[in-house]
Formats: sequence, C-alpha cells, structure tokens
Amino acid sequence: MSSLRIIIQACLLTAGFLSSAASAQYSLDSKVELRFDRFYDYQEMSEVLHGLVEAYPDLLTIESIGESVGGRELWLLTLNNAETGPDTAKPAMFIDGNIHGNEVQGAETVLYSIWYLTKSYGEVEKITKLVDSRAFYFLPMANPDGRDIWFSTPGSLRGGIKPTDNDYDGLYDEDGPDDIDGDGQIARMYKEDPRGRYQRDPEDDRFFVRVGREDPPGGWTMLGSEGIDNDGDGQVNEDGPGGYDPNRNWPSDWQPNHIQYGAGDYPFSLPETRAVGEFLLAHPNTAAFQSYHNAGGMILRGPAASYIEYPRSDNRVFEQIQKTGVEMMPFYRAYITREDMYTVHGGEKGWAYEGLGIVGFTNELWTSRRMYGKDERLTAEERTKFRDLLQFEAVYVPYHEVEHPTYGNIVVGGTKKWSGRVPPPWMLEEECHRNFAFTMYHADQMPKTEWGALQVKSIDTGLWEVTIEVTNDRLIPTITEMARQKRIGARDSMLCTTSDEARVVASGTVQSFMPGSKLNAVESKQPWRVWNGSGIGSRSSRLFRFIIEGEGEIQLEYRCQKGGTIRHSVDLAQSGLSAIEDDKSL
Repeated sequence: MSSLRIIIQACLLTAGFLSSAASAQYSLDSKVELRFDRFYDYQEMSEVLHGLVEAYPDLLTIESIGESVGGRELWLLTLNNAETGPDTAKPAMFIDGNIHGNEVQGAETVLYSIWYLTKSYGEVEKITKLVDSRAFYFLPMANPDGRDIWFSTPGSLRGGIKPTDNDYDGLYDEDGPDDIDGDGQIARMYKEDPRGRYQRDPEDDRFFVRVGREDPPGGWTMLGSEGIDNDGDGQVNEDGPGGYDPNRNWPSDWQPNHIQYGAGDYPFSLPETRAVGEFLLAHPNTAAFQSYHNAGGMILRGPAASYIEYPRSDNRVFEQIQKTGVEMMPFYRAYITREDMYTVHGGEKGWAYEGLGIVGFTNELWTSRRMYGKDERLTAEERTKFRDLLQFEAVYVPYHEVEHPTYGNIVVGGTKKWSGRVPPPWMLEEECHRNFAFTMYHADQMPKTEWGALQVKSIDTGLWEVTIEVTNDRLIPTITEMARQKRIGARDSMLCTTSDEARVVASGTVQSFMPGSKLNAVESKQPWRVWNGSGIGSRSSRLFRFIIEGEGEIQLEYRCQKGGTIRHSVDLAQSGLSAIEDDKSL
C-alpha cells in the first residue's frame, strides 16, 4: 500500500475526533486532508480521487470513461446529491484539466474543486445550495500519458504518446530529447561559434542573450533543447514522442494536419478525446463547460476562427461571465481566442459550444503578473529578481560543459521546466481557489427554471383559462441561441395533465396577464403540450396558457434538457392571480 493511501485512510479514521476548536476556525476540515503547495503525479492523483470518493460516498462516484493511448484510466468523478434527484435530471457542469500534458496545474485545480466542494457541503450555505441543485462532472487528467511524461521523465510533452512520424521519414518517435548529462533536466545547448548570434549576457553571465540584427556576432550558437541525433539524419530532436495536439481533435471546425498542426487523423481519432465526446453526448443535461490549461492568466472564449460568428445574445452571456471572472481573478484577462490569441481549429471548448450548445471557457492558469502583484508585463530583469530572491535560484540549471557526440564540446543549462508555465508551489493554492470560485460562479449561472405567477380564470361554465409563468433568473438560457439555430438537443416543453373529468382544449403562449392578451395558439393534436424551441432566455421568463374543460386538479410540468424539470399542482376551483412559492423540481 502506498504511503499516500495510508495517509488518506488515517485522515478518514481521525475525521470524527477533530476538536471543537478546529470547527470554530474559518478553514474547513476535510475527511481527506490534501496539500496544495505540491503537485500529484498520475498514480498519486488516482489514489487521492478514489480516497475522496471513499470519504464522501453520498456525494461522489467515480468511473473510468476510457483508457489513454498508454492504457491509463481516464478517471471521471460525478458530484451529485442523489437525495435531490439524479445527476442527469439537473443542470450539470463538465470540468476538465491537463488536456495538454505539460499544463499540469490544471489537474490540481480540478482536484481542489472536488476537495473544496465536498468539505464545504453542509457547512457553507451557498455551496450546499449549489450542490443540491446542480451536478458536476470532473475529469482532472484529460491527458494522463502527457502528465506521466512530465513527472516521470526529464521531458515535457504537450500532446500524448501515440506514435507519430513528425519528420516524415517512415520512423516513429525515434529522435526525441535526451538528458545528455543525466541530471534529470532537459536544458538548452549552446556551442561556441564565431558567427553565432548569441552571447553571454554582459550583465549576468548566467544567461545567454541574442545579439541585435545589426550587431556583430556574439560568439555562440543555440543548438536547441538537450538531445542527440538518434536516427543519424543530421537533425536533433525532430521526432520525439507524440507530435499531435489533443485540443485540435474535436469535431467543430476540425481541419486536417496540413491546415491545423496536430489535428490527428480525424475528429475523435484519439481515445482520450473520443471518451470525453461520448460522455458529453450521453449527458445532454450538461449546460456549462470549463477546461483548465496554462499559461498567461486568461479566460478564453470563442470563436477561435475569423469566419465563425456567435449569436449576439449568447455573446452577452459569455461577456458577462468573463467580466465577473476578471474581477475575481486579478491579473487575468478576458480574451476571445481568434482576436487576442490565434486561430484554433477543432478545439474542445469550440465543440462544447458550437457542437453541443454549452457555454464554456478555457482558463489559462498562472501569469507572471502575479509575481509582484503588478498588472503589467514584467521585464526580464524583474523575472530574474523574483527567481533569485523568492525561489533562491532553484529553477536554474547552471551552464556547464558537456561532450556531445555530434557537436563536440558544448555548454548545457538554462531554466528548469517548472520555471515558466507553472506557479511556484507556495503560490498554487490561491491560483486553484480563485479559478475554482470563478467556475462555481459560472455553474451558478446555469439555467434555473422556477414558477413565477399563476392565474386561473373561469371563462364559462366548466371552462377555465390557466396562465402560468416560467422564469429563469440566471445568465445562461435553457437553450442557447447557437443550439436553437443548429437545432441541437431537445426543445423545452410545457405539459398540462388533467384528471379524467377534464381535458385541455387549447394551448399556447401569451405576452402578459392583462385582459385581452391574445393567445398564440398552437394547432396540435396534443394541446396538453406546448413546445418551446427557443427556451427561457437569459434572466427572462415566458407565459404559457391552457384552456381546460372540466373540473378538478391539474398537474403542470416544465421540462428542459439543460435546466431540469419543475412541477406544480393547480386546483381549478382556486381562481385568481398568485405567485407560486413551493415548486417541486428535479
């Protein structure tokens, strides 16, 4: 049994003996105490996830939705309070991280989210209400093979380990980086060269700098990342492991490799992306999406290509959620991928919205602006000072001489892979918490249908007019405009069920409760059901009317795929205009 597993079990055994003084503190105790000033490799993360499920069986379940190219399980956790209904009957949010293997803190942020929600449930009212009314699907390690490369080897891999012929020589993954000096790091190689365009930094000889175009040669040539010519073709590191991008393998706007590098053979050609795709297609109740990447301090939304346009009403939703996000996360920016970054074809968040009608974001975790709390780009000198004074130079590999089989005597050194895209461990927890809090705000903005006003009128002997309001006071509509235009998913519907002594003779929508408000009647052989293909909009409501012949009690039910189902009983004898306060919802 691993030491981490023993720690988890020890925490479970002692959870019931915590002192009353601890419960009086602001910090909440968890049945599984975790540290977020460190990172967890694939095996450790897997054990922690299972430990959380064991500790919180009333809230968490775990399943493998598939295997990676390397045979590692894709662990997905569902967080749901079954006492308030099944997860599939509630608006749900899908949250993943680490789709790029070298963007490791994405997994820690997802893990933190699970940990914080479970320990806060029943203790923090706002979180308890959120968990009771929503469901969450967590996939911490969307690229477990890439994560394993990061932790178990000196290398760093953006994609996965499916063999790929990057240099088109008929061989696969035959020439990747090599740790020549055996120090556990893949650093930079430089060689003395009279015509070289690099020189030792005159102000700090720990570094190399490029000389200006008009300046004389600097005396050194940069050879690239540490490695040798493994296949004897005169090149170094030209065909390492993988060579594709899992975040370019999704169906919406997918383009072949000659247009979009790393796209894969076809959409969902990778087992990891296919597993996520199948899960989301099987869970159409998913109304929000979040993916954690690194780096740069950004909340990204689509579109990701110049020829794609999003409907204005949906853009307003994206913009408002982003606006709140940058208020919650100082030094982050609200960006549109195509305008502020670059073109992406076949991206995950693009498919979530354009293919499934889900409002989603990609957060690029960590920004150097956090180093000094300055909302401006840092200079190279400021970065160096931070690394010297706060990280005690531990992120550097001092340049040293190495004998290279091809280049002869060279120097190897530079910064370690932990130095740039990943926060220092002692800054990780705040990064996790702020991003988690933003994602919970997003989750809270998923549609929440409720009953509004109700009016019952007798319009003739044994003939009743029932007008009912359905509200959605959240930002995200029950059906996004993109979904409506593309006819993605099921339509909303309002149903009226009567007793055997009554029947619905007509139905439709109206604009108001005012006398004379015209019924937009629906001609149907099933007047007891009114289809609503446009849903309930952002912070909006809609009025439905049924004309009923007969007596007794009726049952009203509003169904929406991404907003749940609500029900209410009405006694036709109790006429008048009133507000509904005790709705029954799933």
